[in-house]
Amino acid sequence: MELRELCDRLDEHLRIDAFADIDASANGLQVGPQRAEIDHVALAVDAAVATVEEAAALDADLLLVHHGVSWGGFERVTDRKYERIAPLIENDIALYAAHLPLDGHQQLGNAAGVADRLDLRDRAPFGSVGPERIGQRGRLPEPMTTEEVTDRLTTLENERVQTLPFGPEPIERVAIVTGSGVDWIDEASDVGVDALITGEGKQQAYHEAKESALTVFLAGHYATETFGVRALGSLLDRWRIETSFIDHPTGL
Repeated sequence: MELRELCDRLDEHLRIDAFADIDASANGLQVGPQRAEIDHVALAVDAAVATVEEAAALDADLLLVHHGVSWGGFERVTDRKYERIAPLIENDIALYAAHLPLDGHQQLGNAAGVADRLDLRDRAPFGSVGPERIGQRGRLPEPMTTEEVTDRLTTLENERVQTLPFGPEPIERVAIVTGSGVDWIDEASDVGVDALITGEGKQQAYHEAKESALTVFLAGHYATETFGVRALGSLLDRWRIETSFIDHPTGL
């Protein structure tokens, strides 16, 4: 498939334009000639030297990532930017990034993947960023203790799950914003959930969770954000494009 057609399909499917004014990431095609032919797509969470080199080793034509290399644009391609972009060009690999559009996709997104793992019921969009939502909320199939939810989240291939256990027991209703999502503690409290599931925390999250009587699960930034690119891999498979997932966990 020609790169231009593939990008057009992805842009439409992920509603890239809807996030143009609210996402620092330059979503969509970031590196590459639009008329290139794409037979093999490598997928990864991060566009880094390590994942670009592995994409080259796989002889991929396109690297599709959640975290790209362009965040609000840049004036010079030097230092770390150069180290990441140069091997893409040298190996004729295009780069496509989908940040908030992939977080918020209600079927293929990262939060949707975590919700699937927990078998959430009665789902609704959650996590306001301007007019868009970048997460989900819903009801667990049965009430669970904090320890039981922690055990379920540990299956996300992370080394440990931290908890701020200030909410009610058992837990019935949860909200999810993957990655760095503790900024949505107040919204989680406002919609009446018992817990917020995200990837990583900040110092002030402890007091905000405690004062909101909310349990917060910190299940790992990387671990909560592999779902979206994996789901896009399944979509590309249906489009008859070969895919490979590059797993490069950060432990964070």
